[in-house]
Amino acid sequence: MEQTYLQNREISWLRFNERVLEEAEAVEVPLLEKLKFISIFTSNLDEFFMIRVGSLHDLSRLKKTLKDPKTGWTTQEQIDAIVNILPPIYAKRDRIYQRVSQSLAERGIERCQMKKLDKEGKKAVRNFYERDILPLLSPQIIDPQHPFPFLENKKNYLFCEIERDGQELFGLVPLRKSFPRYLILPGVKFRYILLEDIVEAYLGEIFKDYNVLKKYRISITRNFDMTDNLDTKDEFEDYKEYMKLILKKRKRLSPVRLELNRRPSPAAEKFLLAKLELEKSHLFVCEAPLEMSYVYDLMEEIPSALRQELSYPEFRPFDPLAKYPSISEKVRREDVLLSYPYEDMNSFIRLLEEAVNDPDCLSIKITIYRLAKNSKIVKQLVRAAERGIEVTVFMELKARFDEESNIYYSNILYEAGCQIIYGFQEYKIHSKLLLITYRNKKGQLSYITQIGTGNYNENTAKLYTDFALITGREDFGLDARDFFRNMAIGKLDGKYKNLIQAPSSFKQKILSLLAREKNKGEDGYVFCKFNSLTDKDICQAISEVSQAGGQVRLIIRGITCLLPAVPGATERVEIHSIVGRFLEHSRVYSFGRENPEVYIASADLMTRNTERRVEIAVPIYDQEIKERLLNYLEIQWNDSLKGRRMSASGEYIQEDGDFSAQDVFLEKAEEERNQSLAPANTKALKEEKRRDKKSLLRRLVELMRELFALDPRD
Repeated sequence: MEQTYLQNREISWLRFNERVLEEAEAVEVPLLEKLKFISIFTSNLDEFFMIRVGSLHDLSRLKKTLKDPKTGWTTQEQIDAIVNILPPIYAKRDRIYQRVSQSLAERGIERCQMKKLDKEGKKAVRNFYERDILPLLSPQIIDPQHPFPFLENKKNYLFCEIERDGQELFGLVPLRKSFPRYLILPGVKFRYILLEDIVEAYLGEIFKDYNVLKKYRISITRNFDMTDNLDTKDEFEDYKEYMKLILKKRKRLSPVRLELNRRPSPAAEKFLLAKLELEKSHLFVCEAPLEMSYVYDLMEEIPSALRQELSYPEFRPFDPLAKYPSISEKVRREDVLLSYPYEDMNSFIRLLEEAVNDPDCLSIKITIYRLAKNSKIVKQLVRAAERGIEVTVFMELKARFDEESNIYYSNILYEAGCQIIYGFQEYKIHSKLLLITYRNKKGQLSYITQIGTGNYNENTAKLYTDFALITGREDFGLDARDFFRNMAIGKLDGKYKNLIQAPSSFKQKILSLLAREKNKGEDGYVFCKFNSLTDKDICQAISEVSQAGGQVRLIIRGITCLLPAVPGATERVEIHSIVGRFLEHSRVYSFGRENPEVYIASADLMTRNTERRVEIAVPIYDQEIKERLLNYLEIQWNDSLKGRRMSASGEYIQEDGDFSAQDVFLEKAEEERNQSLAPANTKALKEEKRRDKKSLLRRLVELMRELFALDPRD
């Protein structure tokens, strides 16, 4: 029986991505940021087709009919629903792109077309085309002697209908991914022209022996959701080499979408759909650029003053630990919570650097899912290994779209002497956990543990909201030590005092906490923030809390299969979503009104997280940090500018108001920075520094005694 309080995850995701696109219409968003949001929407949709639609296509080919457990839809019905909902969204994207482009042109940033260029512009384009593009073009006609070629995933092509001696053919020009995506034109204003506009203008010369009848820009999206083949894997002793094969095979998977910049003629449409083996419903026409990752490079070329005027105000994260001579000593005294991007990830990197330089540091263990380019964290791990510290890295090679980066970094770390352990075939290691182990001169062990909601990536830490708990609690360190030991021997059901791990205990813990709140009746209370909710068992448990009279408040950035405010099922469930300057990525789970249990976690409430990934959640014991997290949730809940309330039908509704949670956190970080720059003469800060200096002096004396073999009584 279909449960009316549940919705299909794909439809929910499309509504979320439409919310991303709508940020490009928001009055308060600067123009260049609007262009970014269109680009983000486009890349999100690309990935959606590669992974989600690709997976549905694979499932639709199975002999056994599979149905969505939330809606009862077959895989084909889900595909049909997706392609039916998309044309109006594509049309909205085109309208928004045109408005944003027009507004940018009025402010001096203009995308030009060939036919509107002045003499100087045409000369610059001609020189660019003949020097940088023409020598590397590989055009071809398509006929019995020249068969239809393989089209690469998300590569731009120019496709045209051509004619000679009464015979109509097709021509194809691939645009290499190594080509510059645009040319900056000469002149006072900032003007540019896209590569596809340039090459399209020269198609008559490229096919000079033919009459070019119609021109199109096309792009193919292929299925990237490649299920691992167990038999193939057995042929490889090295899991890393197996993953390289997977990446190669991805390039040739079947098409799931065809995009064109204009409606094709019946002949061109029939030809392309037949060659790509696609249904007409998978053909989409969009006037905006088919690929928009160039936006970020383009913005770097815009004059700084103009870019600053049309972008978000510059923000530098606040470093809350900058005032402490020793971060490790601070953490040994009390738990620390870092809140990215408002607080600086360099605080954590400095902690790692301190450990590398500490002669008492015995080992560093870390789980890695995604890393920044030129990762500072990798550099510190390499330094640690070179200094004789035991470094163990649990590297997940199946981090989607980061596989090659992780293979690259695993090679660097291995060459430096780190022990590299790859993730399990059936379970991705998605946890964010670091353990630093120290042994003092008396042989006593101590630990510093870091547990986060986001990746060890300095770049995304400036763009994603996440939390990182750093603690010197011995029981947390012992739990982390056991966790790493268990992972090394493939034990996924380890028992811990504090750590809660998926796939063994995370879901069970969440369900037990929901059951506890259900049993409280009207006193039941749940307040959580995460990215996605698809786990059917958890959806049902939340519904039961509501039916029992409890209140459930959920801040869900993206997908939610649970619908709120459904009579008789989720009447006391409210769902809000925030899409703003920063990507909401943190996961906080709170249960109960009076002295609630609060957890942070690496996991969302998706079946893939609860059952098919290695995840870590931890309770927050420090009362000050707990109150800080609860206050954070309250501020986000009241966001009336970037926040939206979800209706019982799954639509997003904007409330009246101009209160922005992200702006509040930005202002608070700025205030704290200003306070940190003021003369530090408070009694508390002086005492803090005195304790740090005393601790450092004590350790220095111990080192000197060891160096000169002095008796401790001297």
